[in-house]
Formats: sequence, structure tokens, C-alpha cells
Amino acid sequence: MRVVLIGGTSNVGKSTVAQVVAEKLGFECLSTDGLARHPGRPWRTPEREVPAHVAEHYGSLTVGELITSVLGHYERLWPRIEELITAHAAEGSGRTGLVLEGSALWPVRVARLQVSRTAAVWLTTDDAQVRARVHAAGRYEAATNEEQHLMDKFLARTERYQILMIDAIARLGLDRIDASGGQSAAELADTVLAAADAQTTVGRWSAGR
Repeated sequence: MRVVLIGGTSNVGKSTVAQVVAEKLGFECLSTDGLARHPGRPWRTPEREVPAHVAEHYGSLTVGELITSVLGHYERLWPRIEELITAHAAEGSGRTGLVLEGSALWPVRVARLQVSRTAAVWLTTDDAQVRARVHAAGRYEAATNEEQHLMDKFLARTERYQILMIDAIARLGLDRIDASGGQSAAELADTVLAAADAQTTVGRWSAGR
């Protein structure tokens, strides 16, 4: 195994788990966000204000339009993702192994990969956990009405994305790991590695499942 892909919606814990998996394997860890970023998270932090174009994006589009926008972004990004996966999976490439995480790892595209030594899993969690993480990150209770509205739109898009993603995973028979049970990052990383080790094709432990 040279490449491990970890997909999932925003704020599900992909980045933390991916870092642990990479440390266990001695692999490089990257995020698809680093390849080309879609309008980022619409809440202030001590280090950054919300850019005007990000506020306009979430404030002006419906949830359906937000989904269409982000899925279109992921479609445009896919050739770069596939190139990165292929380069790291190639034997004798001189590259280290790779753990790649991100929402851009859409199940349908990953399932079509014809790349050996590559495994894929998707993390999911309940909406309440995602909402709590976003509210904490954005200091929701202290935010203005406008700031809360932007966070609400982000959450609605995130929750809708997960519904669509879970449906695609089920239809394709791919490996999904429920991260809503209070597991530690190390425990989830071990579950990811066990699933990856058992796969016979990318994302599946049995081609006939």
C-alpha cells in the first residue's frame, strides 16, 4: 500500500485522523484543500477575517447552489488529484507513500481509479457533532446575526454534502467509517488502516460487495 485516501465532509475529523495514519505509516500527509481552495470557511478567527467574496458566496447562494458550486470545484480539481495519487502509488517513483484527505475525494471518482497499491475510506459523523465543531470554531453564540447566518449556510451545505456522499458510498459498496462514537484519533486511524489492509480494490474489501 502506497496511498491511503480519506474522504468525508467538512469538520468530520479527516485531517487529524490522516495525520495519525501518516505517522503510523511513515507517509507524507496532504489535503486536497492545498491543491486549489474553494471559498473557505465563513467565520472569523483570531488570525483572519472572512474575505468579502467568501461572505458573498455563502450569503447569496441557496444550499442547492452551494452544493453545485463545490461539486463543480471538485470535478475541476480531480485531474490534479488523480495525477498526485498515481505519482505516489507508482513503484520505484522515489516518492514516499501518501495519505491524502479531503472532501474532494468524491466516491464515484475514487471508485473509478485504476491505480494499484491504493486504498480509500470515508469518515462520517452525525450532524450534531459537525454543528458543535463549527459553532465552537466560529464562536457562534458571540457572533453577529449575519455571521451566524453564514455559518448556518455552511452547515446546511456540509450536511447536504454528507447525505449525497453516503448515498454514493452505499450504491458503490465502498468502505465507510462512523466517527460519531467518541473514538480517539488513534482508534479511528487503526480502523482506517484495518479497512485499507483488507481492501482488494480501491475503496472496497471485496469487489463483489
